Amino acid sequence: MTDAATALESLLHDRWSCRGFLEREVPPATIARLLTMAQRTPSWCNTQPWQVVLTRGEATRRLAAGLYERVATGGADAPDIPFPPAYVGVYRDRRRVCGYQLYGTLGIDRGDRERTAAQARENFRFFGAPHFALITTDRALGPYGILDCGGYVTTFLLAAKSLELGAIPQAAVAAQSPWLRDHLGLPDDRSVVCGISFGYADPAHPANGFRTERAALEDAVQWLE
Repeated sequence: MTDAATALESLLHDRWSCRGFLEREVPPATIARLLTMAQRTPSWCNTQPWQVVLTRGEATRRLAAGLYERVATGGADAPDIPFPPAYVGVYRDRRRVCGYQLYGTLGIDRGDRERTAAQARENFRFFGAPHFALITTDRALGPYGILDCGGYVTTFLLAAKSLELGAIPQAAVAAQSPWLRDHLGLPDDRSVVCGISFGYADPAHPANGFRTERAALEDAVQWLE
């Protein structure tokens, strides 16, 4: 195995979704390096449909405060890209396991809806991250633009890990797409895909104390000969 393959394998294995950050901001040069790596993401016909709104400092705090207030006061969900109507079968099972692991590390009992909802709202505080990246695509490119943005998110997350940063992709914030569009002055031809909170992980935060598993190859791959 080549050194490059070993390095990639290590990044894929060691990356995890960070849900507790230190307040310390990431130096601009490090963020620029992260974004430069993410910009190498392959895309359909090299269209590169992603556009990123990135915050730091007071901009992050204003955005988080506004989002949190909207959600806490009952702001309606209105994602640009419809969420799945339901998770069934193995998808439901995997989702539940992830949730049970998270709530277990936080000492939240099953059925404790109040504390579960409070933890869910932490998405809109960006889990205390000093930086937030909102990923949008050109609405006219449809599903393929969304697909390419998914690739961008993956590259971003791996680049963050390579720079010893914590990061977490967040679909939850996309539920507030109209509010985000108004707050950030996004044009109507951009669809909100998701957000990414990032910064330096807090190793002492209990929410960072678990890791998810991946399905076996035989559950995901069909071999034909």
